[in-house]
Amino acid sequence: MLSLDVPQLSSNSDLVQTHRILVVEDEDVIRDMVVLALEEEGYELQSAADGRTALELLQGSDSTESEESFDLLVLDLMLPQVNGLDICRLLRYQGNTIPILILSAKVSETDRVLGLEVGADDYLTKPFSMRELVARCRALLRRQSFSTISSNPVRKFKDISLYTQECRVLVRGDEINLSPKEFRLLELFMSYPRRVWSREQLIEQIWGPDFLGDTKTVDVHIRWLREKLERDPSQPEYLITVRGFGYRFG
Repeated sequence: MLSLDVPQLSSNSDLVQTHRILVVEDEDVIRDMVVLALEEEGYELQSAADGRTALELLQGSDSTESEESFDLLVLDLMLPQVNGLDICRLLRYQGNTIPILILSAKVSETDRVLGLEVGADDYLTKPFSMRELVARCRALLRRQSFSTISSNPVRKFKDISLYTQECRVLVRGDEINLSPKEFRLLELFMSYPRRVWSREQLIEQIWGPDFLGDTKTVDVHIRWLREKLERDPSQPEYLITVRGFGYRFG
């Protein structure tokens, strides 16, 4: 039912350290292959073989509002106990906005439209390529991350306030001038406080995958940001170096 072309580990992964994916598929071989392919991309995976277990996992994680919540649901339609369409309907009725990628052997236009109308974000028919599955998951996660960042016009951390729609930053009540790259770096850091970012991940997020410069560009921009944010740039309290890994905020 699927192409077993498991992709190689991506060198320019997205926000993989914080993304958790739930795969719900009753066919053991397909479920295991999907989990393996996504784990090799660096994501954290959990799986279920029936609809009832999936709902228990989703509703349990959602009630905590913690780091244990899922960022993406990969969902088969033909499931024991509770089918995939009913899961989509229930999640959307409850106000759960988790991105949903449907996997289905139903290939008709009517089936695809129905899946999207009940709340799915994307629809992939079986048999499918693992490379396409990974690419669709990555796109949904990237879209969700952008939506999460953009939906909050003001981000605050201690003495720093960042106004996303005004491109304005206040530090201890005083407005500071940032270049576009400095502003985007700070916005990304403040959107994920205490998350450790490698230089390569920061290049991917801020400069883009086609950037041909050196990763030392990141170090230079971090130094400039520290000079504008920190009381003592030599002993930063906001932009912290995590030796051997990269940088974190807070």
